Amino acid sequence: MNRLILFSLFAFLLQGCYVLFPKKYYRKAVEKAPYDAIIVPGYPYNEEDTTWNRIIQARLLWSTWLYKKGITKRIIYSGSDVHSPYVEALYMAQYGKALGIPEQAILLDTLAEHSSENVFYGFLLAKEKGFEKIALATDPFQAGMMRPVRRRVKRIFKHKVDHIPIIFDTIKMIDTVPHPIIDPSPAYRSNHVSLKEREGFFKRLSGTLGMKINWKKYRKEERKKRKERKNDEG
Repeated sequence: MNRLILFSLFAFLLQGCYVLFPKKYYRKAVEKAPYDAIIVPGYPYNEEDTTWNRIIQARLLWSTWLYKKGITKRIIYSGSDVHSPYVEALYMAQYGKALGIPEQAILLDTLAEHSSENVFYGFLLAKEKGFEKIALATDPFQAGMMRPVRRRVKRIFKHKVDHIPIIFDTIKMIDTVPHPIIDPSPAYRSNHVSLKEREGFFKRLSGTLGMKINWKKYRKEERKKRKERKNDEG
């Protein structure tokens, strides 16, 4: 195994893969609300599913809860056609609208193919829109996995991405919502090739660790922008 990948994997595991005390982060989010946008990572769509996939259900119900409670003004659904022919951001937006999220409150990132890229490209989209208060809204496990990426974004862009881990007790309270019927056809890509067919295990792992993102390029660009702003102010 490549030494760089070994080192990255070891460092990644040391970060801790679970956010403890999610209710604490929720209380902080309520105090800081409203957020300009939350980022909701996608999950593969299976057209044969006739009931809620539990992961999709939790992320969608949680993001809907945060919107309807006024904790966020907008939702960024993030994900490309990664493991199935359906673009994750597009079909999740269909679900979001079926659950009562207005179309004007929905933004789409269709570039991300890895969890790290959900955070990164979701952040870039929010930044392009001029949003200041941004958060990642997902399950505590994935939120924990994304700590290194959030820290790197903060270092390079000087912009914090908070996290609002799912509180599963809250999800249970609203778990009576029936499985919405959606038309997934607009999200379908006929030329789809699964990520597993395009990338081997270690390449996919490097993507999960954020190693496919050209961090050097963005660091250089941000330094140049800060220098230009400083010169303009001077």
